[in-house]
Amino acid sequence: MKTKLLVLLLVLLHNMGSSLGAQNNKEVHSFHLAEGRFWLDNKPFQIISGELHFSRIPVEYWRHRIQMVKAMGCNTVACYVMWNYHESEPDRFDFQTGNKNLEKFIQLVQDEGMYLLFRPGPYVCGEWDFGGLPAYLLSVPDIKVRCMDPRYMEAVNRYVSRIAPIIKKYEINNGGPIIMVQLENEYGSYGNDRNYLHWLHDLWVEKGIKVPFYTADGAQRFMLEAGTLPGLAVGLDPAAPQRAFDAALKVVCPDTSIFCSELYPGWLTHWREQWSRTSIDKVTNNVKWLLDNGKSFNYYVIHGGTNFGFWAGANTSQSGTYQPDVTSYDYDAPINELGQATPKYLALRELVQKYRKEPLPSIPEPFPVISFPDIKMQRYACIWDNLPTPKSLVQPVPMEMVNQSSGLILYRTKLLGHKSGKLHVNELHDYATVFLNGEYIGSIDRTQGQNSIVLPKTAVENPVLDILVEGMGRINFGAQLIDRKGITDYVTLNGMTLMNWEVFSLPMTSEYVSKLKETNTVRPGMFFKTMLQLDKVGDCYIDMQNFTKGIVYVNGHNLGRYWNVGPQFRLYCPGAWLKAGDNEIVVFDFHQTEPGCIRGVESL
Repeated sequence: MKTKLLVLLLVLLHNMGSSLGAQNNKEVHSFHLAEGRFWLDNKPFQIISGELHFSRIPVEYWRHRIQMVKAMGCNTVACYVMWNYHESEPDRFDFQTGNKNLEKFIQLVQDEGMYLLFRPGPYVCGEWDFGGLPAYLLSVPDIKVRCMDPRYMEAVNRYVSRIAPIIKKYEINNGGPIIMVQLENEYGSYGNDRNYLHWLHDLWVEKGIKVPFYTADGAQRFMLEAGTLPGLAVGLDPAAPQRAFDAALKVVCPDTSIFCSELYPGWLTHWREQWSRTSIDKVTNNVKWLLDNGKSFNYYVIHGGTNFGFWAGANTSQSGTYQPDVTSYDYDAPINELGQATPKYLALRELVQKYRKEPLPSIPEPFPVISFPDIKMQRYACIWDNLPTPKSLVQPVPMEMVNQSSGLILYRTKLLGHKSGKLHVNELHDYATVFLNGEYIGSIDRTQGQNSIVLPKTAVENPVLDILVEGMGRINFGAQLIDRKGITDYVTLNGMTLMNWEVFSLPMTSEYVSKLKETNTVRPGMFFKTMLQLDKVGDCYIDMQNFTKGIVYVNGHNLGRYWNVGPQFRLYCPGAWLKAGDNEIVVFDFHQTEPGCIRGVESL
């Protein structure tokens, strides 16, 4: 018996040793900055990087997209980590499940023999809601972000403390793929609190990060003075001509390692705009100059993906107009939203091949694409029959003040005194449908600079006013980052401030949609439903041109927003979220009461 136990113990020790050996068998490299260059294992190294964001790509497609980046001639992947994607509530982190499995993504990068430029924020911009900052910060009425505000710093410290061990585990000096970590993002375009940048840098170091850091800013003196730190690499957004590098050298030390941290092969698109397009010649000319001059660079983005759910961000125009981003983040990138190689991809791949002796890897096969014919949706439920328990408040508050981060929020009050006339909603964020005694009156649209509507006279003694508000994405760039959603100030009727409201939180989660009570009410704010029968699955776009404005859910996945103002009329539906047989499709529309048809098509 003792002999058997001894043998068993020896086997266990052997297995443990083999396991530890496998973990410690990772090839350890060195990466450092010197003489204005990057050095890998003490040899000059030119970073050729392609950026993609795992939060915008179904986890089932991560490896394919990384392989596509490699086949275009890149040796490195760059990636933002969106803080708010991983910490939705204070100290409630998720770095493990599904699309949030950060370590899985890092491991896939390494499995494909690629290095990683790690961009953890805390602020990232990225055309992502609130630039990656968590919405719960906005529950603090007077909070300031991206500076030495103690409330903000406490939250950043919590985030860095949780993500730093993951970074440390996968640093290149520990056998992982991470060669550099970005500090903040384009800070010189926002502020000049260098104390904050120093504090943030010291925090990462305190948490054990040893790889080099870099900043990223526009190649203008004021941005570089405010956004860089001594001893860090300097990324330029963008930088292709020599004058951008020369401009940086006038601000930073002559031996600073400088590279193009964001080279734009495409650009973003807002609602009501035409699709943004960047010519192939412009991109290839810039890349050729960078290659000819041995400059390191990163395509932003090489593959955009999709702003699924409510993650799309927003900008403001020079005149102050609110500009929410469309759901698609195709970006006119070399790898399109479906993960396919575009003509731009092929041109850049051919160009890079000229600078390499060995052939590039073969382009991975794309995933199957399907279509399906028109399907008539059916009325299913009405939001007015599916309201949660309200909160009673003297005046309206933004959704963040009732612990809500996204979706819709309903404000209801009975009118006393004035009962008709000019209704003014001060600082409405962002789109509202207005009802009086259950009758639709009209909409108020922040993108159009609207803030008022006329209420008609009614015979009802105390009319009921409902204002259903959609938050369309928090501003992610510039001075107006503090962008709470809902009614963010006050409401007046003919100048009289309206008091005593009921506030209904409607985050529009997939769980909420799955529990809808089916009703026969017909009123703007309808849910429509159908079952899509499929013999085979594949990627597709769902054409929503027969609907007005709303949200689409497929098998519980929120595909994002559609809106008939364009330019996007089709929503990307990954084949990984479909199945052979029945597929449940639910549509919420703000305006439509009559069901329309949807169909599946093969392109955006």
